[in-house]
Amino acid sequence: MPHLIVSFLILAVLCAAPTALVAKARQRPWPLRAGLAAYLAGIVTVTLLPGSAGLESGQCDTGVPVHMFTSASSLLNVALFAPGACLAVLLFRRPFTVAAAFGCLSVSVELIQAFGHLGRACSLTDVAANAVGAVLGSVVGAIWLRRRHQPPLRPARDLLWGATLAVVAVAAGAEVFHSRIESVDVVAMDDGRHRFVESAVEADEWITTVAKGIYGDDLRVRGTETKGYGDRLKVTAETDRGSVSGWWPQKDLESAWSSNPRGEKGSLTRTQVAAAGDEFARKWFPRNIAGSTRRTRPIGDGATRAYVVGYRRYAQRVLLPMRLDLTITGTGRVIGFTARTVEDPALPRVTVDEGRARSLARAETGLPTDSTLLLARRIEGTWRPVWLVGSGKRDIVIDAATGEQVHDVG
Repeated sequence: MPHLIVSFLILAVLCAAPTALVAKARQRPWPLRAGLAAYLAGIVTVTLLPGSAGLESGQCDTGVPVHMFTSASSLLNVALFAPGACLAVLLFRRPFTVAAAFGCLSVSVELIQAFGHLGRACSLTDVAANAVGAVLGSVVGAIWLRRRHQPPLRPARDLLWGATLAVVAVAAGAEVFHSRIESVDVVAMDDGRHRFVESAVEADEWITTVAKGIYGDDLRVRGTETKGYGDRLKVTAETDRGSVSGWWPQKDLESAWSSNPRGEKGSLTRTQVAAAGDEFARKWFPRNIAGSTRRTRPIGDGATRAYVVGYRRYAQRVLLPMRLDLTITGTGRVIGFTARTVEDPALPRVTVDEGRARSLARAETGLPTDSTLLLARRIEGTWRPVWLVGSGKRDIVIDAATGEQVHDVG
């Protein structure tokens, strides 16, 4: 906070000087009164001087840190209110009322921070730390008075006033916080950011290791990018030999593509290329190829043709959502892949055959059917077996378990 010292000195003089003059005019001891006025000016300066941080107006941090009263911030808040409360007890000799009054001051400060557009952050943790400081300061002041044989004035009335003031402050503060202030758990937000940073570092190390395993240890990583999707991170590494992306912390690779995607003249047969694909898939996608069916098809013509080696899994002849496609040259070099690693869903029994699915589609469109595909689709959050029937330029989706047409496909 810039100009903190200057602001405090100006405000302290403006508060302490009139207080001292009034005390002297009334023939009362003025040093303690002036000191308390100056200290209150210091509290106001430290807590209400406009800053450059904080929450939005009408918000307050309600998060409870693990080390609530041992953090540097909490200890500073305790230290901020304790001396002022001690001075007030020495002056007024009413420790219970003073402790409650300083607690009210803390609540008032946080409310002003919440609504005052000061660039300051309202925090219930600060209220608690300030209250602890007020109680400690009052206790120290009471002990000091006792040692000087100056007992508190009217202790029973002091206790009653202090308890009443504390109850009123707690009730009023709770009502305002509940009805007018939006609770924001900054602690949880900070913890989330810290977890994201830690996970991003681990994900970066993992994807870099994967890139070296695919393209070679001597590659140069140009940069990595990490994006959060709920509790998962998608991380992508760009290197001088190609890119690769995957999901953390599941360690599921999603795609990769070499910076040199051209086919090469090679002597490997389709069977040998498929064997090279199996070797690559066993290393990087063991969950995808388990129980899967492999198909190999050529891309292009001539000696530089490449091949796509695809892996799919089926249940009840239903194509499951897992996908893996490897693009491999005639020399056995993997120049790219796309993968979708999904646990095989439990599907209801298929009761609609292909013929009935075509009939249902024709009844809907009035057009002949071109193609059919039986696959698993997520329908309103649940995996279902469906027939995807092509009718002209329109695809009809039929639930393969119920025969009903599906309109909302997710």
